[in-house]
Amino acid sequence: MTKTKLKDKRSPGSARSRAWRAAALVAGLALVTSACGDNILHVEVHDIIDPDDVQSAAGADAVRVGAIARFVQATTGTESLLLLGGLMTDEWNNGDTFIARHELDRRDVTEDNSFLTTANRNLHRALLSAEQAIELMNRWMPNAPGWQVAEMHLIQAYLVNLAAEHYCNGLIFSTIVDGKETYGSPITTEAAFQRALKHAEDGLALITGTTADDLRVRHALQVTRGRILMNLNRPADAANAVAGVPNSFEYVLRHSPNTFSNAFWSLNVNARRYSVSDNEGVNGLNFATANDPRLPVCEAPCAGVTRPDRDDGSRPLYVQMLWTSDNSPVTLLNGINARMIEAEAQFRANDPAAMIATLNDARATVPGLDPLTDPGTDEARLSLLFRERAFWHFGLGQRFGDLRRLVRQYNLPANSVWPTGDWHKAGGVYGDDVTIPIPFAERNNPNAPDGPICIDRNA
Repeated sequence: MTKTKLKDKRSPGSARSRAWRAAALVAGLALVTSACGDNILHVEVHDIIDPDDVQSAAGADAVRVGAIARFVQATTGTESLLLLGGLMTDEWNNGDTFIARHELDRRDVTEDNSFLTTANRNLHRALLSAEQAIELMNRWMPNAPGWQVAEMHLIQAYLVNLAAEHYCNGLIFSTIVDGKETYGSPITTEAAFQRALKHAEDGLALITGTTADDLRVRHALQVTRGRILMNLNRPADAANAVAGVPNSFEYVLRHSPNTFSNAFWSLNVNARRYSVSDNEGVNGLNFATANDPRLPVCEAPCAGVTRPDRDDGSRPLYVQMLWTSDNSPVTLLNGINARMIEAEAQFRANDPAAMIATLNDARATVPGLDPLTDPGTDEARLSLLFRERAFWHFGLGQRFGDLRRLVRQYNLPANSVWPTGDWHKAGGVYGDDVTIPIPFAERNNPNAPDGPICIDRNA
């Protein structure tokens, strides 16, 4: 749009002109001050909520809804640990030139990785939002349905567990007390899993109803609790935790271009920065070429992608077809998660027949999946079990924890399960990281140690 300027006929550099402009400015300020009084110095910041503004039932409910939005942001609505962790495992290949993504893809991660810093910040914001929602709802909404408060515990249980699955020993969780930051201190991965378990159990204790929402949140908490217990190496308890969760259960996160677009679509389909991996680094699974109906994949150009190459010009670009638009919903938790937990518990109980039956019960829900047969040895059964888990859970943040558990609980060498050898980009090799470091920004925490915060980087 063309702007019309009003020209001052006085010479712009003259003393008379400068005096005229100064007088006009003073006059204008006088008029504004007269009209507004002292409010001229008061600035409304509309992206920061004053704590006094949420001291009501309506305010408490708004914080609850906001916590759910931040949960979406911390999982499937941005480049979160679900994508970044999948990049470091064998789910995704990097398809651009960003060094920070290269670090993750080749398992050589620095603590000042910018993508991880943002993902970590989003995770902790969602955690704090859920925590604050619980406090406000307990005060202002004492008669709210139990599932609403329980869902806030679900968010905390899920995200603390997710962090413990990905980060090194030395996780830090800070909080807000009476409106002031209360800094946490480094804790072990084991302690973080115990913290997540407490959130899940607190949430389950609140659900007494049988409405659709009660069941949705209860089953989500059951599955999350089972996952945590498996991380704590308590397989029988994990199986008991998910008992009664039906195959049909789904906990779905919604997306919209007006809030948070589906991040899998954004980075794989739209930006071409991620490509589905295929036999990555010797040990990786053939996600891209398995022709498995649980993970439909095509080689670009296809599925709305018109170019055959990745953002960096490399090929092939493998496109997942689970999430094909910016508003595709994501089923974060479901009944099949429960079946995989039960199957692993059966493997640990030395009951291969039951394990195969449970895996086939899950496979029967998808047309085109043939039933499995017992491969005959524990080594082959373990490989089969974790392959099934990988295809059922693709992209949903579980692969990283699975590879760590294969090392930690099943005593497999790290270089037998993680991508290794020559990196897929010329001139590079895979590193030996099996955990993600605590971001450098956490050093601002006065309780953090000098130097790296990780107690260790072991699985």
